[in-house]
Amino acid sequence: MRMYHSSIDEAVERLIEQINNARSRRLIALAGIPGSGKTTLVREISRRVNEYFQKPVVVDLGMDGFHLSKAQLNTLPDPQQALARRGAPWTFDPGAMRDYLQRLKGSYEMTICDWPGFEHDIGDPVDAAYQIPADCPLILVEGLYLLYSDHGWAAVAECFDERWFFDVPMEVAMERLCQRHMRVWGMSREQALAQIAGNDRLNAELVLPTSPFADWVLKGD
Repeated sequence: MRMYHSSIDEAVERLIEQINNARSRRLIALAGIPGSGKTTLVREISRRVNEYFQKPVVVDLGMDGFHLSKAQLNTLPDPQQALARRGAPWTFDPGAMRDYLQRLKGSYEMTICDWPGFEHDIGDPVDAAYQIPADCPLILVEGLYLLYSDHGWAAVAECFDERWFFDVPMEVAMERLCQRHMRVWGMSREQALAQIAGNDRLNAELVLPTSPFADWVLKGD
């Protein structure tokens, strides 16, 4: 049954219940459009659940470490387009992400696992940026395409025990992105809006229709 959380409190309570009843490691996906605030949300959920248990029972991870490197993008048929559209579903390696998720699922209480990250100073993914303790019972993964089915992403979605979607109005998310591009990259508002129109909004329009595949929907604003 598809259910809706009206607040972060309910999401936290849901995870506390799952951890209390866990017999194996659970993987939870949180998808949402660019600018929706997924990263901030999963960090806050993880912080509150870990605070409740007084130990690290939740690790939150992202999918940025599965970007294709610039060198890999340059081998694609249209490297210029690939670099301009970096962040589109076909500019990631979902097969590698699936393999990492399967390893996480099977390593509970057995071995420490690593997870790749993204180094913004070099603009490329890096291996083993994060370490997941063997005894961590719940992994919360956020990303754009975790409920997406094309370009190899269906195999990623199948790895999760539960799939969530963070529902934020499109224009709210796009304005957040505009402000972020201006703040982080020093763009003018016009440059930021052009970047959004040529890439971020296109990606958002692919992600938004995946919300019906979620088991739980968190409403944002």
